[in-house]
Amino acid sequence: MSGALTATVLLSVLSAVAYALAAVVQERLAAAPKWWMIVGLNGGGGLLHAGALAFGSLAVVQPLGALTLVVALPVGAAVAGRRVRGREWRGAAATVAGLIVLLVAMGPAAPTRALDDRQVVLLVLAAVGLIVALTGRAYRAVPEPARLPGLRLAAAGGVAFAAASALTQTVLLRAGSDGLTALRQPAVAGMILLVAALSAVGLLLSQAAYRYGLGGPLATLTIANPVAAAGIGLVLLGLGAGLTWPAILAAGAGAVVAAAGVMTLALPERDAARPACRQALRRPRRRLRRRVATQRNRRPASRAASLR
Repeated sequence: MSGALTATVLLSVLSAVAYALAAVVQERLAAAPKWWMIVGLNGGGGLLHAGALAFGSLAVVQPLGALTLVVALPVGAAVAGRRVRGREWRGAAATVAGLIVLLVAMGPAAPTRALDDRQVVLLVLAAVGLIVALTGRAYRAVPEPARLPGLRLAAAGGVAFAAASALTQTVLLRAGSDGLTALRQPAVAGMILLVAALSAVGLLLSQAAYRYGLGGPLATLTIANPVAAAGIGLVLLGLGAGLTWPAILAAGAGAVVAAAGVMTLALPERDAARPACRQALRRPRRRLRRRVATQRNRRPASRAASLR
C-alpha cells in the first residue's frame, strides 16, 4: 500500500468516526441540539475528509464514508442503552457490501482532473435541483408515514455533501497546481463559498432527517453521498468511461443490495410497534365495557336502597 493510499484510508476512517459521533449527537439531541458540539464534530469530519480528498479521488474516498454507518450503529445503541439488533447488523452489512461492490465496479481513479467553470455551474444547478425536489416532497404535509420523509431529507443531505466534496477536491487540485495564488481567483473563491453553503445545507438536512430516527436516515445519507459522487465522477470527470458490461451488471447488483439494506434499517421499528399499539388500543375498550356493565347493574339496587 502506497503512502498516498495509506493517508487516504486513515483520514477517511477518522472522518467517518467524526461524522458517526456527530450523527449520534444529532439524533439524541434533535429536540434541543447542542450546535457547538454538532458543528465541531461535523467540522472535524469535514477537515479530515478534505485531507483525504487531497490524496485520493472521489471514487476511493466516498465509499469509505460508509464506515460512518458501521460506527454509528453500535455507538448509538450504547448511548440509548440497548443492544444492536440482528436485523440492524444485517441491514448495515448489506448497505456497506452493496456500496463497496457498486463503487469498486467503477474502478479507482487518481485525483488529477479538476472541474472547469462550466462543469461547476452544471454541478451546482443539478445539486440544487435535486435538493429542492427531495426536500419539497419531504416537508409537504403528508399524513402517511410510509412516504418516509426522513429518508428524502437524508438523500438531499447526501447530495449536498457529495457536491461539496467534488468542489472541495477541485479547489485543492487548483491550489496544488497554481499555488496559494489560486485562492485569489474569483472562481476559486466562489467555489469555497459554495462548499461552505452546501456543507451547511447538508448539515441542516441531516439534522432534520435524524428527527425520524438514526438507522434509516443515516443509511440513506451514507449511500446517497457516494452514489451522487460516483455520478459526478462519471458524468463530469469521465471516470469509468471504459466500463464493461460485467462491471455495469456488478454495479447494478451492488445498488440493489445496498437499497435492500437501507429498507431493512428503515422499517424494523415501525413493524414491531404496530402489534403493540393494536393490543394497547383493544385492552382499554374491553375494560370500559365491563365497567359500564357493572355500573348499570348496580344502579337499580342503589335506588331501591335509597327508597327504603
